[in-house]
Amino acid sequence: MSSRRPLRSRPLDLLYLCFFASHIPATLFFDGQAVYPSSLVPQALKDANAGYLAWTRDPLIGNIAEPESGFLGAWFRSFVILELVFQLPTFFVGIRGLWKDSRSIYPLLLIYGASTATATLACIASFLASPTSPSDAELLTVANFSIAAPTASQIRVLLGLYMPYLIVPLLMTIDMAQRIGKLMGRASKGDKDN
Repeated sequence: MSSRRPLRSRPLDLLYLCFFASHIPATLFFDGQAVYPSSLVPQALKDANAGYLAWTRDPLIGNIAEPESGFLGAWFRSFVILELVFQLPTFFVGIRGLWKDSRSIYPLLLIYGASTATATLACIASFLASPTSPSDAELLTVANFSIAAPTASQIRVLLGLYMPYLIVPLLMTIDMAQRIGKLMGRASKGDKDN
């Protein structure tokens, strides 16, 4: 086994580690509200989520915030459950493995990256396809309940907020596939030499 390379000499690993570390509080305190019982969410976090909705009119978060949303929020809730059950543990394992320069985490990070990029792309496609409002006052009525339709400038804000959660996992997917490919190539060459 080769010696551990310093993290500062591995800029992509440093990026992934920081991405995972920053994603932990976002997952636990904000995204998780989509599936937590409301009685367990502190009022300060509910207020923060309400502020986010007022600022962005995120149609995904807006749909799940409405008890009548039914099937409209179901697919997004399933992504949040995936985030809590698979991604959250991966953040911790990933941070540890990246810190230790462990190659054994490459397959997990490849799976994480592909899964997350796919889910985030679906989210971006959904809010890009949602109706927009020419003004701050217009409401969008869907399945007998109303949510505020985002304006064009709010869609741009949402793109700015969601894009890192597409770009970094997509980069991770490509990077980990290349790393695994190189390791497999070396192993295959070693097998031929024996």
